[in-house]
Amino acid sequence: METLTSYKRFKRMFEHKEADRVPILDSPWGATVERWHREGMPEGVSYRDYFALDKVAGISVDNSPRYPAYTIEETEEYKIYTTVWGATQKEWKHAASTPEFLKFTITGPDEWKEAKERMVPTRDRIPWKLLENNYRKWREEGYWIQANLWFGFDVTHSWAVGTERLLIALLEDPEWCVDMFNHYLDVDLALFDMIWDAGYRFDCITWPDDMGYKHNQFFSLKTYRELLKPVHKRAIDWAHSKGIYAELHSCGDINPFVPELIEIGLDALGPLEVKAGMDPVALKKKYGKDLVFHGGINAVIWDDTEAISAEIERVIPVMKESGGYIFSSDHSIPSSVSLEDFRRIIELVKKVGSY
Repeated sequence: METLTSYKRFKRMFEHKEADRVPILDSPWGATVERWHREGMPEGVSYRDYFALDKVAGISVDNSPRYPAYTIEETEEYKIYTTVWGATQKEWKHAASTPEFLKFTITGPDEWKEAKERMVPTRDRIPWKLLENNYRKWREEGYWIQANLWFGFDVTHSWAVGTERLLIALLEDPEWCVDMFNHYLDVDLALFDMIWDAGYRFDCITWPDDMGYKHNQFFSLKTYRELLKPVHKRAIDWAHSKGIYAELHSCGDINPFVPELIEIGLDALGPLEVKAGMDPVALKKKYGKDLVFHGGINAVIWDDTEAISAEIERVIPVMKESGGYIFSSDHSIPSSVSLEDFRRIIELVKKVGSY
């Protein structure tokens, strides 16, 4: 088969058809990119271009309360700062890790009411210059274009409210939780409708909503069905009304939720976190006709050349059957992976992932 553009490659995967090879869409930690620069990757060059990965463009909008964002403390090792979501967080500059959340502005329904009043879908929340400067190139060069939504359980607890606070509220004040989930989505969809109406098209929506951890979920199946599933369905229905696809990124063990996601029409699911209890091969065999799978390559073993090679050769031939697979790690590329090791991994993926 001829070499396809990334757009055509992704499109065939979503249609559950074979392509020239599986698409490759992964992301390294910042510390990983730092290492690759030290080991010879040129500054100012995207790692995606350097390794000839698939061309994917993301469009993000601002549905935040727009709280003041400023730096509180900064050293060579870390930075403590506030965010537009009202969180105070500490981020390590040279380590592959998520931020540490220190404090939140939204601590209850009263604070949420004030935040909600600040979250109004106005045109200045859209990156019009990015679209004006890049959209034509994206289309001409065959990019796959994603609309990055920001709503749901994960972003609410981790970026705006706090984990313990939201988990308790799911039981004690579910109406507050549902209001937050829905309002985030309302603002997102209003902004992306503006983008769509302006003539800019995207090929799918994607959003992060980590609902599990190691061998378990943050909440029960009953809670999911009653509080979050209807909000997920709204996003999926919106995408389908525009003739595009919907992909969910949900870390952790979310096995009990997979049939629920299929029921509401989800098209694609990642990252299939192996160390948490997700088995990509078993999922493909059980749900491969219903879902496109993205990920499922255990990030823990990426710095073990023999182990990662064996895993790629074991997993990809099954996952790529009849299309429906996008290659990536099951989380992010760790900083223990050298430039040359990653080069070898990508070469192997392109070989084993070819049709």
